[in-house]
Amino acid sequence: MTWTLAPEPFDSPDASLLRRDYYDEVASRYWGRPATAEEIDEGLTDDGADRLVPPTGQFVVGRFDGEAAACAGLLVVDADTAELTRVFVRPGHRGTGGGGLLLAAVEEAARAFGVRTLRLDTRNDLVEARGLYAKHGYREVPAFHRRNQYAEHWFAKELPATSAAAGAPTTPTGP
Repeated sequence: MTWTLAPEPFDSPDASLLRRDYYDEVASRYWGRPATAEEIDEGLTDDGADRLVPPTGQFVVGRFDGEAAACAGLLVVDADTAELTRVFVRPGHRGTGGGGLLLAAVEEAARAFGVRTLRLDTRNDLVEARGLYAKHGYREVPAFHRRNQYAEHWFAKELPATSAAAGAPTTPTGP
């Protein structure tokens, strides 16, 4: 079983479905009930994904054995800083190493933009995400914005100049 991660337009059919699944999960968890199609549509309207394209960012899609199964966005804030956003692995693909590979791919994209610090915000109920970030070297930091009413935890990671993962688009996982 193999993960392949690559930049992809945020509005490609696979990326659009992943973004929809991402919003469905985070909204449903927040409200404690399944999100409606209308709520998901509303959440995706003007969500800023159009900035996840060079030179302001990038969107990465992860495929597990060819099936679109994960995504993450990179949003450049300034010459040294970018934000990690929309990190999502479909539930059926969790535990296969995709989350860590996704972070590595976005970190590599950040380096290509010249970014030295990658940061993000998340919520209390996204426990798995917070664990993933901590496992991969992100440390909790003071709030760096108040624009997102849902943000309850802020993380940052200083990026080394190079990475062992550079140039390795696929990694075998599973038996």
